[in-house]
Amino acid sequence: MRSISIGNRLIGEDSSCFIIAEAGSNHDRDLGQAKKLIDVAVEAGADAVKFQTFTADKIAANTSHPIMKLGNEYEGVPTLYELYKGLELPREWQRELKEYADKKGIIFLSTPFDYDAVEELEELGMEAYKIASFEMVDIPFLRYIAKKNKPIILSTGMANLGEIEDALNAIYEQGNNQVILLHCGISYPMPVGEVNLAAMDTMKSAFQLPVGYSDHTLGIAIPIAAVARGAKVIEKHFTLDRNLKGPDHKFAIEPDELKAMVKGIRDAEKAIGSSIKGLAHTERLHHQRGRRSIFAKMDIPKGTIITEDMLAVLRPGVGLMPKYFDIVVGREARKDIKKNEPITWEVI
Repeated sequence: MRSISIGNRLIGEDSSCFIIAEAGSNHDRDLGQAKKLIDVAVEAGADAVKFQTFTADKIAANTSHPIMKLGNEYEGVPTLYELYKGLELPREWQRELKEYADKKGIIFLSTPFDYDAVEELEELGMEAYKIASFEMVDIPFLRYIAKKNKPIILSTGMANLGEIEDALNAIYEQGNNQVILLHCGISYPMPVGEVNLAAMDTMKSAFQLPVGYSDHTLGIAIPIAAVARGAKVIEKHFTLDRNLKGPDHKFAIEPDELKAMVKGIRDAEKAIGSSIKGLAHTERLHHQRGRRSIFAKMDIPKGTIITEDMLAVLRPGVGLMPKYFDIVVGREARKDIKKNEPITWEVI
């Protein structure tokens, strides 16, 4: 499986997880709030902070089609078009946010949703392009991004293997093979029982690419579980406060939770450790103190033929292992063996 470089981070089989703190549209069109989101991502220890670059006119038709009508959960916003209109990231902020992130030492990313967005982000020197699940089937758009020859993080929510293959072929045809696939569930929030983390294994086996997980469940348990399952990239929405207005705040995690998620991921990586099954360094004392070995249950004079009733299997493990019990029985004592003395090869 190939490794992919994003900035100074290598993402591959033996690398630590690349953690993307997804600010998305939770800036609420407030520049100060956008910068606070960057600060929170830095404080939590994320590798990257990501926004979204879209314009309502270029992402959705302003149509009266029934499927575009929204329910009461969107705080009175009647259509998807109008929802997007109220969430647009002002394009003039992008350079300032990128420079702010650079100053803070975190990788700045933003998902483009139109061709102009790609060019604007390219001018800012994007380290990589994240493509949203909904855009994965826009083959001309994928080709356009692939031509930039930057690493591509491709979300695959709702997609089957054939659709993923189509997307990858479009990217590969442009000479770009720097792709990371993200398993993803498209519901806000995503029910835990429908996450299907095992699909990461399928994608990794089918396409031989680094695989990660873009999470929309509530809480932090599932992204940590995904890392234990092998995810090399985690993307998670976060907010300054879940009580803020806006569609993405309610399922996002708050600053303390983001910090806890990053720590949980790093702890999970440490716990994965080595595939070698054996004695850990910190277990050595307990290995000897807690395991049993063969002891004399009574005084055994020199020359005595040892019988079963003269022996006991007790802690600590300073004598012969219990598996040698039947071999010890019938042996002659070479010396006087005191009660509670461990039996060793030297005394029989």
